[in-house]
Amino acid sequence: MKKGAIFDMDGLLFDTETVYQRGWTVIADEFGVERKPELGKACCGTCGDLTRRLVHEYHPTVDADAYVRRVIEYVRDEAAKHLSVMTGAREILMYFRTRGIRMATASSSTCEQIERNLKQSGLYEYFDAVIGGDLVANGKPAPDIFLLALDRIGIQPMDSYVFEDGYNGLRGAAAAGCTPVMIPDTMPPTDEMREICAGIYPSLLAALDAVQQGRI
Repeated sequence: MKKGAIFDMDGLLFDTETVYQRGWTVIADEFGVERKPELGKACCGTCGDLTRRLVHEYHPTVDADAYVRRVIEYVRDEAAKHLSVMTGAREILMYFRTRGIRMATASSSTCEQIERNLKQSGLYEYFDAVIGGDLVANGKPAPDIFLLALDRIGIQPMDSYVFEDGYNGLRGAAAAGCTPVMIPDTMPPTDEMREICAGIYPSLLAALDAVQQGRI
């Protein structure tokens, strides 16, 4: 078993990636432009300049900053009303905590939103560090957010799992030298993901079993 574990948030700890996907689409109505369902998949796991560039690519006439801000507000409001914890999240966090595994989040959401969700769900106590996309200049698929998380928890890349549901996050985890583990949510596994991941499991509960059995 490794000494550290880094977790994405949306679509991994909480069933919020579907909310993001809906938000990227429906917010188009407020800006008077055509809905583009593909935008959500393109933006999955990204933050900062990359997200703004993607919004501009799909909606050249809108204010990208304003669009991103409205999507974030939409997800925040929806999460405040209902926040569903993903299968196995509590179990794997509890298992790691009892064994002294150092843990961090590495989510493209802001630190404020991450902390709000973790506290609302009762998961905040499990984490030694909370790293959001607002703390790094280059978001996923760059490795920056994972390297910062590793620095905060004092773990070397080779000694850390990264649990992710999105392609960009898994690419960033691999680039950081960590052990990527995919838990698919809205995006199915691809040949690329099978190549870079140490394992692909239907839930965090299944991933926990793989950890316990020494398969990852």
